[in-house]
Amino acid sequence: MNPLEMIAVALGLANVGLLVRRSIWNYPFGMAMVALYFVIFRDARLYGEAALQVFFFVVQGWGWWLWARAGGMAQLVEVRWMDGRARAAALVLVAGSSVGIGWAMARFTDAALPYADATIAGASVVAQVLLAMRQVENWALWIAINVLSIGVYLNRELYLTAGLYVAFLVLATAGLIAWAKAARSGEAIAA
Repeated sequence: MNPLEMIAVALGLANVGLLVRRSIWNYPFGMAMVALYFVIFRDARLYGEAALQVFFFVVQGWGWWLWARAGGMAQLVEVRWMDGRARAAALVLVAGSSVGIGWAMARFTDAALPYADATIAGASVVAQVLLAMRQVENWALWIAINVLSIGVYLNRELYLTAGLYVAFLVLATAGLIAWAKAARSGEAIAA
């Protein structure tokens, strides 16, 4: 077992557990996790996901700032639903990036699973931005990403990471339920 992967798994569980609770303190755990996963995915020839970790690191810093501005230092952040046009735009971005990045990786790299890798990468970019903007739908997208990721990581023999994504799948489902309830009630509770 890769000790780096074990540490990344522990950080990931803390990160998503805090996200479900709408705690701003998810961000330091997430930033440490993605730094480790950059190395893990690069070594597994999952280049789209390795590059994605750089993006995640930057966007998590941005999300931390946004959540702090939204009062996240003193209370749980308020969350909201997207409108139909925003949902459609998000799906078009996922589809377009999946095909475009997948084609480029299949053509120009020795990527192990270029289209699956690209779909995870493209969808994750969109989901991470939605998460930073506190949109409930980010969780539905993470659920789909987690299902695909589990298969990819099993294929690449990243068994601990596949297990982490099973846990992420459960947590994303809990996140969707919790955030949907909070969005319906307009709830922002003191931390």
